[in-house]
Amino acid sequence: MKFKRNALHYSYVPVAQRIERLVADQEAAGSNPAGDAMNLSTPITQLAGVGPIYEKRLKKIGITTVRDLLFHFPRDYQDFSKITPISKVREGETYCFKGRILDIKSRRSWKRRMSIAEGMLEDKTGTIRLLWFNQPYVTTNLHKNDEVFLVGKVQRSKSGIVLSSPSYEKVDKEGEHIHVGRLVPIYPETAGVSSRWIRYMVKRILDNLDAIPETLPKEMLKKRDIPEFQNAIRQVHFPDSKKQAQSAKKRFAFEELFHIMLFVLTERRRLAEVKAISISFSPKIMKRLTDKLPYDLTDAQKKAAWHILKDIEKPRPMNRLLEGDVGSGKTIVAAMASLAAIRAGYQVAILAPTEILAKQHFRTISQLLTRFRMDIGLLTGKEDKFISRKLPDDTIEISRKKLLERAKDGSINLLIGTHAIIQDNVKFANLALVIVDEQHRFGVQQRAKLLHKTSLIPHLLSMTATPIPRTLALSIYGDLDLTVLDELPKGRKNVKTSIVPPQERENAYKFMAKEIEKGRQVFVICPRIEAKTDKETEDGKIIRTVQEEHKKLEEEIFPDYNVDMLHGKMTPKEKESIMQKFKRGKTDVLVSTSVVEVGVDIPNASVMLIEGVEHFGLAQLHQFRGRVGRAEYQSYCFLFCDSPSQATRKRLQALATSTSGFELAEQDLKIRGPGDFTGLKQWGMPDFAMTQLLDLKLVEEAREAANEVLEKDLELKKHPGLKKRMTELREKLHLE
Repeated sequence: MKFKRNALHYSYVPVAQRIERLVADQEAAGSNPAGDAMNLSTPITQLAGVGPIYEKRLKKIGITTVRDLLFHFPRDYQDFSKITPISKVREGETYCFKGRILDIKSRRSWKRRMSIAEGMLEDKTGTIRLLWFNQPYVTTNLHKNDEVFLVGKVQRSKSGIVLSSPSYEKVDKEGEHIHVGRLVPIYPETAGVSSRWIRYMVKRILDNLDAIPETLPKEMLKKRDIPEFQNAIRQVHFPDSKKQAQSAKKRFAFEELFHIMLFVLTERRRLAEVKAISISFSPKIMKRLTDKLPYDLTDAQKKAAWHILKDIEKPRPMNRLLEGDVGSGKTIVAAMASLAAIRAGYQVAILAPTEILAKQHFRTISQLLTRFRMDIGLLTGKEDKFISRKLPDDTIEISRKKLLERAKDGSINLLIGTHAIIQDNVKFANLALVIVDEQHRFGVQQRAKLLHKTSLIPHLLSMTATPIPRTLALSIYGDLDLTVLDELPKGRKNVKTSIVPPQERENAYKFMAKEIEKGRQVFVICPRIEAKTDKETEDGKIIRTVQEEHKKLEEEIFPDYNVDMLHGKMTPKEKESIMQKFKRGKTDVLVSTSVVEVGVDIPNASVMLIEGVEHFGLAQLHQFRGRVGRAEYQSYCFLFCDSPSQATRKRLQALATSTSGFELAEQDLKIRGPGDFTGLKQWGMPDFAMTQLLDLKLVEEAREAANEVLEKDLELKKHPGLKKRMTELREKLHLE
C-alpha cells in the first residue's frame, strides 16, 4: 500500500474515492457538463469534465458520443426509495435516511494514519452518528443544517450505533435526487468510471439535451402501450418504479427490432420489383441427375429442390435460405439448382468459407455434374484448378490468369471458391445464380460484392447447417424465404453422445481403439492449436491443444496407429494432403481444430472426441458431431470436459439427449443468449435489444408493426426519421 505524504500526515486515498470526490466537487459546484446546446451526435469530449483520460476510459465501454452515453443503459437498479425513520434501524442492515445534518467535522487518526469525517444526522424520530474513513472531502461538500439523503449500513462501534461510510446527496430545491432516495441505476462500469459518475453525467445531459423528435409513429406506440422517446429515456435511467424501467427498456428493444424488421421487409418488397434472369429447368435433366445417385432423395430434399427451381424461373431475384441439419443433403439440392442454370446457358458461383469446404464442394459437385458436359473451376487463395468437359475424370491445374479469363468469357460454367471469388479482378460473363454455403461466415459487404458482379442481380441461394431459432429467423433473416431440410437420408443412425468425466478418459480411449480395429476412423477436436504459455490454464483447467494432444495420442495412447494433425496455420497443400490421407483411410486418428466443423465428409469415421467442450457453443458441438454418422455404421461422440460448471453440464446434457439441431439452437439461445449467434453483430444491436430476441411475442409485434407502416407508406415519405434510419442501415448492410 502506498501513502501520500504532505506536511502534516500520511494518508492513503484510493482511486475510487478520488473519483467520488471529483464527482462530489462537480455536483457541489453545480457545474454543467453539457456545456452549450448539444444533440445525440455530440462527441463526448465536448462535455465539461471529459478530458483525454475520461475519453480513453469511456471508449473501452463503447462510449464516444452523447447518444452512446444515453444508451448505456443500467444493468440493474438498487431500491433506495424507502425512507426509514432513524428510530426503526437494526444493526447490520442497509437503510436510506432523509434528515438534517446537525454537525459535521473531520479529524486525523495518527494511530491508523487516516482522516475521519464525523457527523450527526437528525430526523423527526431521532439521531444517528455518521462516520466516513479516508474521505476528507465530505466535510467540504456537506455542512451543518444541510438537508440530505444518506444510504449506508448501520454498524456498532465502540461508541455505539453508527452509519458507516454512507453515500449521500443533498436534497435538491426542486426535490430531485439521483444517487439515493429512489430507484438508483447501476451501470456497466470500467476502471475509473463509476455508476455515480455516469448517473451525474446522464442527468445533466437529459436536462440540457435538445428535444429529440419521436421517430416511431404515435399510433403504433399508442396501440401497443409503448412510451414515447422523451419519457422512456428518462424512465430507463431514473425510473419512478421497476415497472416503468422495464417498460422503457422494452420500448428501446422494440425500436431496434422494428428498425431491423422494417429494413428486411423493405428489402423483400424492393427485390420483388427488381428484374433478374428467368431460368427454366428441365424435369428430364433433373431426373437424369437423381437417377444416377447411389441413394434416394428424401421428401424434404425433393420439396426444397422444387421450391428453388420454381423460384429461379421467376423474373425477380430469388433470395432463399436453405437451412438443413448436418448431413441432411444440402449439396445435392445446390447441384440441382446449378445444373438448371448452366443448362439454360448461364454461369453459377459457389462460395465456401474455408479452403477445405471449397475443395470438397469442387470434388463432390464435379462428380455429380461433369457428365453433363460442363467446365468447372476452383479458385482459392493459393490454388487454381479446372475441370474440362472434354476431360471429366481429370483435374487440370492452370494459371490464375487463364482461370479468370475463362470466367470472364463465360467458358467456365461453374466457379467454386473461397473469398478469392469476391476479389475485384474476378469477372463473369453471365452470372445468374450465386450459392453461398454457411452464409453467416461471410459479412454482408462480401456477399454484396459478389452479387454486383453482373448487370442483372443474380438469384441468391444461401445455405447453412446451423439451425436458426425462430425469433432470429423472423428478424435477422426476415428478407429471405426459408426452406428447411428437416429429414436425414434413410439408413442414417443417430450418433450416440456421452459426457466423459476425467476418470472415464482411459475407458473412452480403449473404446476408440476397438473402433479403429474394426476399420473405423476417429476425429479428435481441440480448442487451440498451441498453448500460449508452457502450462496455459483457464479457471484452473488445462486448455488442451492440437499439438500437445497429437504428440500424446501418437506416442502414448495410440502408438500402433497412424495419428495425424490438422490446423489453420498449415499451408493449403499440407491441409489437402492430410485430408486426402484421412479420406483414403491412411490415417486412423485426426487431431484437429474447428477447421473440420463444416462440410468435411468422411463416411468411415465413427468416433468424434471433443476436448474442452466448454469452449464451444451447442450449435458448434452439434456441427462437430455431424462429421460422424455419415454412413451405415453406428457412430459415437465423446464430450471431454474437466470439472464442468453447472451451466456447462446443462448445455452438454441438452446435446447428449437431443439429435435435432433445431431443438439445440433454441436451447443454445436460451442458455447463452443471442449475442453468441453469428449474424447479429453486423446489425450493431445493443445488448439490451439482443436479449429481447428471446421474446418471440415482441419480435412478432415488431414485424407486424413494420408491415403496418409499409402497407400505408411504402416509400416512408410520411416518416422521414424512419427513412433516414433505413438509409443508414442500407449503407451498412446492403446485400444487393
